[in-house]
Amino acid sequence: MVDDTAAFAWYELLTTDLRAAETFYAKVLGWTVRDASTPQFAYRLFSTAEMPVAGLMELPLDGRKKGATPRWVGYVAVRDVDATADRLKALGGTVYVPPTDSNIGRIAVVADPQTATLALVTGLKYETGGASEAGPSGRVGWHELLAAEGKAAFGFYSALFGWEKGQAEQALVDSYELFAAGGRTLGGIFTKFAAAPVPFWLYYFEVADLDDAMNQVKAGGGTIAQGPIELWDGNWAARCIDPQGAMFALQGRRTKAAVDRGGEAYADAALAWSASWGGISSRGQLLGKKPKGKGGS
Repeated sequence: MVDDTAAFAWYELLTTDLRAAETFYAKVLGWTVRDASTPQFAYRLFSTAEMPVAGLMELPLDGRKKGATPRWVGYVAVRDVDATADRLKALGGTVYVPPTDSNIGRIAVVADPQTATLALVTGLKYETGGASEAGPSGRVGWHELLAAEGKAAFGFYSALFGWEKGQAEQALVDSYELFAAGGRTLGGIFTKFAAAPVPFWLYYFEVADLDDAMNQVKAGGGTIAQGPIELWDGNWAARCIDPQGAMFALQGRRTKAAVDRGGEAYADAALAWSASWGGISSRGQLLGKKPKGKGGS
């Protein structure tokens, strides 16, 4: 039986330099940091307006030895982590960290059959305030899977979590599939472009001023891989890499003066991220087309 609670509920940065990550994201997203360690787990919390947004921890040494690199991991809330992990394996996925009681709840770190990493959680101990409905918050507003093969990936997550196809006012191009949980559109899944890294989940954090946030990314030693990109609702987006190599994205407003100036559009030649993706803007919407059931993006 698929899980009808399966929406993203928590986010965690695994990195190789905690102090540098604290400083970087505080400047880019305005987050504060506090220690939330237990005798068993060294852990820190990123917060906005005193509300926890995400966790921060050292990338485990065992993972580094196996080739793991700094990354953002999204946690999907499920009713039973153990049963969901078993079902994931039966569907061809991999369990990297088996169901474990942790300082944030009972968790498992897993990968889909195409190797994109994510995590499962039951009994999340932090109240995050839910997805932001409007305005900048520093929270994740959109989830995007760059899959090896988009249609197969959607089939896997639909079978695992019960995710449904998100609805749009007009048909989107076939290469991008919106997905929804509990009637709320959460993000999109598509087949990655050839020059992209291995399949991975990309999370979009909301900011008040995209140009200011992009400047902070560059000033802090990060990279703008692509952006700014215009979205359907007057917002813009940028895809970024932090100084330790973790990929993330930003979405927010730009001032009229900044838009009128035009200015430099950034794209890392090594990634060769296209600005159009065959007519798709960020978050899967055709420019000017607003999806139905949008929540928190």
